[in-house]
Amino acid sequence: MTRPVKIAPSLLAADFARLGEEVAAIDAAGADWLHLDIMDGHFVPNISYGPAVLKALRGRTRMPFDVHLMIAPVDAFLPAFAEAGADRISLHAEAGPHLHRSLQSIRALGRSPGVVLNPATPAAVVAPVLDMVELILVMTVNPGFGGQSFIHSQLPKIAELRRMIDATGREIALEVDGGVTAETAPLCIEAGADVLVAGTAVFGKPDYAAAIAALRGGLA
Repeated sequence: MTRPVKIAPSLLAADFARLGEEVAAIDAAGADWLHLDIMDGHFVPNISYGPAVLKALRGRTRMPFDVHLMIAPVDAFLPAFAEAGADRISLHAEAGPHLHRSLQSIRALGRSPGVVLNPATPAAVVAPVLDMVELILVMTVNPGFGGQSFIHSQLPKIAELRRMIDATGREIALEVDGGVTAETAPLCIEAGADVLVAGTAVFGKPDYAAAIAALRGGLA
């Protein structure tokens, strides 16, 4: 089955001296979502930015804010990101003791909840919460840094999750993040992904529109 493929450029790869202009540029270039990687220096070995950046950028675009929280413990920070303008909030299965409760909290805040799976996290982890999530994000690199190489062993996991999603009959986005390029994008799409996060594969290119089109169409 052919699915529309959404492209979510990752702000982490943008020029931080020109964030507002960068967001406007990818919006004009045809991006679907803006992916925002939130790192705490504890759950992952890096620090990025917080809700103040979301709030500052929210008025610059109508693109949905796809917020990926790489922080632990995570629950106390959910309201701040919801208030700052997040549309979708995804957290790692390992980011707190009660995944079900955390997802409930996101939904109670009026936001779309998602679960993130690290390369070593099996697809089966999401089975008990499939009725609660609207997005599953598969990391095809270990989280914490941009510019890493794609881990090809995650492709069977993407395919397994696609089967699990289809069996529910629900509309759950299947997102892939990490090492996504014009070369690896077709592999992700073939495995069943319908949202691709791309950092340097968009922001590292001179023509954002052409880069986004290449990813969406799986063109080299």
